[in-house]
Amino acid sequence: MRNTFTKEERLCAKRRIDTLFKSGSSFVLYPFRIVFVFEKNKETENPPPCQSIISVSKRRFKRAVDRNAIKRMMRESYRLQKSDNLIPFLLKHNVTLYLAIQYVGKQILAYDVFHTAMNKMLKKLQDECAAAYLEKGN
Repeated sequence: MRNTFTKEERLCAKRRIDTLFKSGSSFVLYPFRIVFVFEKNKETENPPPCQSIISVSKRRFKRAVDRNAIKRMMRESYRLQKSDNLIPFLLKHNVTLYLAIQYVGKQILAYDVFHTAMNKMLKKLQDECAAAYLEKGN
């Protein structure tokens, strides 16, 4: 599987974003806050296995240069690691994941910190999906 982050994988629909923040589950794994919703795919649809949105607070980082640098590092670490475990798991179980990744740190961290935190976050998401969603038999 290629390490890409295409337009189809970005969460852009306002209605889906509103639903995500209203009814989604969340957890904090420093330096990220994750809000997510799993949805079983219908037989007629073929959506991407995961759609995500990445954001950084304007309140904490006033300068757009800083916000953009953080988002760039977050996107890159997500792009490189999502296809290792999460995407094959979602495809295997025919589930779509809607995901919001928010940066909650107070300063800009090194890329290796982003990389390790993103790896832990993706593993935790996979565990959440297996425990909460798939065991219910939905």
